[in-house]
Parts: sequence; C-alpha cells; structure tokens
Amino acid sequence: MISALKKELFLRKDELQSKDLKSLYFGGGTPTVLKVDELKSIMDEVLKYFSFAQDIEITIEANPDDLDKDFLKDLTHTEINRLSIGTQSFFDEDLKMMNRAHNSSEAESSIKRSQDFGFENISIDLIYGSPTSNFEIWKQNLDKTIALEVPHVSSYALTIEPKTALNQWIKQRKIAAPNESEQNKEFYYMSEFLKDHGFDHYEISNFGKPGFHSKHNSAYWKYQEYLGIGPSAHSYNGRNERSWNISNNKKYIDFLSENKLAKETEILSEKDRFNEMLMIGLRTVWGVDLVSLKEQFPVKTFEYLQHEMQQKIEEGILTIENDHLKIPEKHWFMADGIASDLFLV
Repeated sequence: MISALKKELFLRKDELQSKDLKSLYFGGGTPTVLKVDELKSIMDEVLKYFSFAQDIEITIEANPDDLDKDFLKDLTHTEINRLSIGTQSFFDEDLKMMNRAHNSSEAESSIKRSQDFGFENISIDLIYGSPTSNFEIWKQNLDKTIALEVPHVSSYALTIEPKTALNQWIKQRKIAAPNESEQNKEFYYMSEFLKDHGFDHYEISNFGKPGFHSKHNSAYWKYQEYLGIGPSAHSYNGRNERSWNISNNKKYIDFLSENKLAKETEILSEKDRFNEMLMIGLRTVWGVDLVSLKEQFPVKTFEYLQHEMQQKIEEGILTIENDHLKIPEKHWFMADGIASDLFLV
C-alpha cells in the first residue's frame, strides 16, 4: 500500500498548480495503523515533489486508544504538528452505543498525554443528539472540552445510516431515534457556549480559537484546489474537475503496480459549480462571494440567484454583508435546506 501511495504521488505530482503546500492531512480510515517511520517515509516522498510552507499544518487523525506514549514520542520526531482525535464523547454509554473501541477514560487521557508530548494544536470530534445522551450530559461534554483546553472542536449531529447496527437497534426499538428538536437545542447551546470561551464558530460544524482554524478544511470551504492520494481519496482542481480513487485496496494497488491511476474524473457543469459554491459557502462564516459568483457565471444565472434570495433576505434568513451572501448563525442548523432552495435545477 505504501509503495502504491508513493507511485500515485509520482504520477500526479504535476496536478497541483502550487508546489508550496500549506496543509497535509493523514485521514480517512485509520492512518495510525501505520508505524511512525512509515508515515515519515510518505512525508519524505511528498517532499520530493512539493515543498512545505513555513507554517504548514500537518494533521493526523487518530482514535484515543492509538495515542500511547511510544507512538506520541515517535510522532514528535516528525513534521506532524496537529492531531485530530476521534473522541466523540466523554461518556461510556455514548461510546458503547457508537461502537467505539475506547472508553471515556481513554478519551480524556489521550488528550492530556498528547499535550504532555507538546501537541498544542489538537482538534476533537464530538457527537451531539445521541439517544444515550441528554442535554445535561451534552453540557458536561462541553465543560470537559474547555477544562482540557482543546483549541478546536468539530461537532456533528448523530445521523442514522442505513444498513448499520444502530439503524437496526432503532427498528427493533432497543434505542430511541435521534430527536431533531433536541439536536437543535444542543447545537445552539454549543455554539453560544464555545463562543463564550473564546472559540470562533467559523463553519456550521467547526469551532476554533484564533490561530487554530483548520487550514485543511478551510481549503474545501474556500473552493481551493486539493490533491487526495490513496483509496477513496477525492481531489479538486480548483476550477471544474473533481476526481476520486476507487475504494478497493487490492484493485488500487494493482492499478498502481502497472503505473495506472485508479481514479475516475468528473467535469462539473455550470449548474454543479454554482450549486456547490452556494452549498459550501453558506455553511461558513465567510458566506458566498457575490462578486466572484457574478464573474464566473452568466448574467441570467446571477439574476436567478438575486430573484430566489430576495424573499429570504426580507425574512432575515439570508443577509448580504460586504458583497457576501450569508446565513445568520441563528439559522445555521437549517443551512443545507436554505442553500438547496437557491439551487439551479
């Protein structure tokens, strides 16, 4: 697999316009299954074709039970400077329901241990709206986050995917389905609570203290180019082309062993690009740049948007600030629905 990753890097080294990387992200799946020297060898390969910006953010996703002392000690000898820890909750009942391998004690100790080894730039994932939780438990999860001095939080409402054990438990009435009104309540409490403790709510699901916003995720939200290497990885050229690698590990390796890319490519239509810019931009504190939108699309498309957004502006669901179309934060929980109402069809 590592040889295949390196081969793909070589074959795609000219796809990015910029050779100066501001972000490198090891994530999706469990990258900590690799030894630190293997991670280091991948970074060394990246440096054959790209350079690291002086303030590059290099993130690795990790489960709490992966972050033992030996792993963290070895990690300090690499360029990795940011940890994204899949905490999910600081309560055992939540973690059991989510089928997580770690317990609440490991969730807390992994953060403290990472800080002891000098990792200050830490993001944790938290899930709200769980049927095994309630409003008081959610408040305690957030209190614990502040007590641990974590500078970045990514938080998502629990969603039920088909063909999962959780979906079956709900059908069998072993647990209750998530309650949307409770999720709404917990979302807005979290937003106000974290802002009161110095966080910026800069994207619907993301909160960061000044200087700790995710550079990696911000590239997605600002419609910048990115290159994804490995099975299932997605890429975007910053203009009109997206690609994604096949998910099957063996087929991925077989393709690369023959110097072939294991990817599919999609050319985005005008409608696709317009709808994506609305969907992504309206999820952020920056909103949608109307000047840029007007430059990129025909007059009739921009006139369509002006017509569709007018009533929502009058209702206060949308606002325009400094030529940027935004959803006021009090309506963020419904952002995807608001954005879809503006889509070209």
